[in-house]
Amino acid sequence: MKSVHDIEFKQYGRVLDVDTAEFVATMKAKETIKEGVVYEPSDADLEALPLFKQMQDEVYGGLEVEFGFCSGYNNKLNAVEYHRSSEIDIAATDLILMLGRQQDIDYTNNTYETKNIECFFVPAGTAVELYATTLHYAPCKENNEEFRYGVVLPKGTNLPLQVKPVENKGENQLLFAANKWLIGHSESGVDKDGGFIGLIGENTTI
Repeated sequence: MKSVHDIEFKQYGRVLDVDTAEFVATMKAKETIKEGVVYEPSDADLEALPLFKQMQDEVYGGLEVEFGFCSGYNNKLNAVEYHRSSEIDIAATDLILMLGRQQDIDYTNNTYETKNIECFFVPAGTAVELYATTLHYAPCKENNEEFRYGVVLPKGTNLPLQVKPVENKGENQLLFAANKWLIGHSESGVDKDGGFIGLIGENTTI
């Protein structure tokens, strides 16, 4: 499997040179997730770390950000999402990211072919920037082990929409939350929460 340290990753993002030791220790101290996947956009423990200020002042150039986490068990793609901004992912455990390119979305019918997905191994302690055009979703971990990672995004991202588009057509059909456009697979169940189903092909599985 390819790694985020391989040249193939460069079209999707880059590895950041930041100290993540305190972050990893903080995440390892959190309660174990029993099943499924849990996502918290903003976490007080993580936002108390010096790394939070570094992310806000340096990586995002002074923009207000949120520092949350995602933990749980997953071995399928299920959906892809993208933002109008880069996302910083910081691995507290080894994990696998399934990535694609926004440029490969067919906006005539809002579909994306899962055969274009590439998988990348992220070693624990590694921080990566995923560019705004990089399609991604919850990471995976082999052998049904729990993954844990931090997520840094502009403040307000992934929160419920305050105003919905007037016309539900075109890319607006994909707008799922604030600064979050999503395309789901028919096996995912995201349509029950209003998500658009448009992934074509197999639900990529690790």
